[in-house]
Amino acid sequence: MEYTVQPKVKETIQKLTGMKAVRDALGFLKEDHENSISQQLELVQIPAPTFHEEKRAEYMAEAFRRLGLSDVHIDGTGNAVGVRKGSGNGPRVLIDGHMDTVYPLDTPLIPRRDEEFIYCPGITDDTRACAAMLTLIRALNHAGIQTSGDLVFMGSVREEGRGAFGGMTGFMNENKNIDAAVCMDGCGIGGIIYQSTGFKTLEITFHGIGGHAFATFGEVANPLHAAARAVAKIADLKVPTQPKTTYCVSNFHAGNDAGIHAIVPTASIKINYRSNGQKELEALDAEIMRCIREACQEETQRWGKDEITFTVETYCDVPAGTLGQHDPIVETAWEAITYLGKEPMLEEGGPTNASIPISRGIPAVCIGDGGPATYYHNAALERFPVKDTWEMPQLALLIALSAAGVEGETKSVL
Repeated sequence: MEYTVQPKVKETIQKLTGMKAVRDALGFLKEDHENSISQQLELVQIPAPTFHEEKRAEYMAEAFRRLGLSDVHIDGTGNAVGVRKGSGNGPRVLIDGHMDTVYPLDTPLIPRRDEEFIYCPGITDDTRACAAMLTLIRALNHAGIQTSGDLVFMGSVREEGRGAFGGMTGFMNENKNIDAAVCMDGCGIGGIIYQSTGFKTLEITFHGIGGHAFATFGEVANPLHAAARAVAKIADLKVPTQPKTTYCVSNFHAGNDAGIHAIVPTASIKINYRSNGQKELEALDAEIMRCIREACQEETQRWGKDEITFTVETYCDVPAGTLGQHDPIVETAWEAITYLGKEPMLEEGGPTNASIPISRGIPAVCIGDGGPATYYHNAALERFPVKDTWEMPQLALLIALSAAGVEGETKSVL
């Protein structure tokens, strides 16, 4: 089905890109690319695993100050925040890139560059977005663009893994005046994430008495067997394909080699489950809890002499949500990507920092996905493609200006 953009959005992008100041800013982003990469190389050598982003936050806050942002501070959650003030006549727009990476503190951070790529753990996810924010502010200053609404720039903490978007959550809890958000995550353009994939990550611990595997056999129930029963029940669950819904028991822990002939007193599993639909996520949550309760009951009844119980520790709990495919900020991203000469694509779901505003009904998109060829990322290697990657801050510029409005020139598309 052909995707159509409403006239108001088309006209806004046409007017913006017809303005000399906006064209100057877009051109500056290309010219400033090597300078931006230099900052990216400085940033990538500052270790910033989730929960340890303090030094990067200091770097970002100081960079915000040098670029003339106001109200620069590191907030109570650890985010580095600065404001480029508008005239006060438009929406307040957040521009975000997360500072944390997936690599431990002791990971060697030694960049290597060839003709096409820079290789280093964390060089793209999401160090690129942090550097992109800084070049974007320089472009706005260079072109002298006055927005109607404030642009709030944030290097956020705790996006990855067990961080569970904690930086964005903390910021949104403390700042109820954000009207829209543009999250950058990656280094390409093309993909538009406009949905929040809801997910939960839990550790379930099964509790019993424990004892010798021979001497207490038949006298006590086995927590490890209860855990195994639960995993088997969960493995048989059926979930919908639309909206996409998934589950995975990813860890199973009990006992040790020293007690290899023992019935363990505790056993634990860790499970992650996700859905693009909140109702489906809630239904799956109820089913998983049913499996766990039944497993405990069955193991208890099997021996009939003591009770297996369980406790739950929640690591992550992010609600699902979505904007409409034709929400103005989604259409704006589509039209801006088209203007920049790339093929736009609406992505199905996606757990990103944009999940938090989206789940609260605030217009937000996450950009940065340029397709599988854009960059390579796993636990051993990450690479950043140098060519044309000034385009992501160009896209962020166009979306942010469309949302905030340009004083005396364009009104917000929101």
